[in-house]
Amino acid sequence: MSDLVQCIDHGDIREIRMARAPVNALDTALCRALIHDLDTAIGDGVRGIVLSGGERIFSAGMDVPHLLSHGDNRAALLDSWQAFFGVARTLAGSRVPVVAAISGHAPAGGCVLALCCDYRVMARSVDPARPFAIGLNETQVGLVVPEGIQRLMRRVVGNYRAERLLVAGEMVAAERALELGLVDELTEQSNVRARALQWLQQLLALPQQPMLRTRAIAREDLVEALSPQFIELERFVDAWQEPDTQAALQALVAKLRK
Repeated sequence: MSDLVQCIDHGDIREIRMARAPVNALDTALCRALIHDLDTAIGDGVRGIVLSGGERIFSAGMDVPHLLSHGDNRAALLDSWQAFFGVARTLAGSRVPVVAAISGHAPAGGCVLALCCDYRVMARSVDPARPFAIGLNETQVGLVVPEGIQRLMRRVVGNYRAERLLVAGEMVAAERALELGLVDELTEQSNVRARALQWLQQLLALPQQPMLRTRAIAREDLVEALSPQFIELERFVDAWQEPDTQAALQALVAKLRK
């Protein structure tokens, strides 16, 4: 365990909590720490995992300033993206169920990680005028959504609705996310982790091997979606270097600094 991730055991369930202040932006180190702790949890024989984040932001997605700091260093850029997609593949391929406990906003990469989990419990904001939101807003910041990631969205909301959300880069308020199936349930912010644990405990009460085997079959399409042929990382990095993408990313960083 690193200082970027906290691990808390709840009996035979392990909570893996992202703890990179202030917004759990996914840089290379955090992604590698998550892979390590997810693999360690499986090696330790846990029966289920809760993936959690911050109280108001589950994860803000990829750390764009960190990625831009690589400049023209293609190897470093590839390494950072490989680490991120490595976390997604580790979650998708987990031999035990994983629940995302989403206590706040989950844009972009944060949404991707949640989509790789078995179940998503999201917080209901105490202020209805300022709901928490989740979604893949890549096109709004100049990024192409790879086919594999598009498949993750289609898997939970259907083809046409996924198209509309992805092309617009739309962030979806929690209540609408529930209606669309993007998340599985809403609860009070203070209850998100407890509810994630309860769902896992109910699942783990089933006969283990039939449940796990059925789960593995049901998730084969999820694992396939994240295979290299559908992510096309080299092509993705080529698009990252396009002038309009770089301009949009620089504008995003300028906005974040204000």
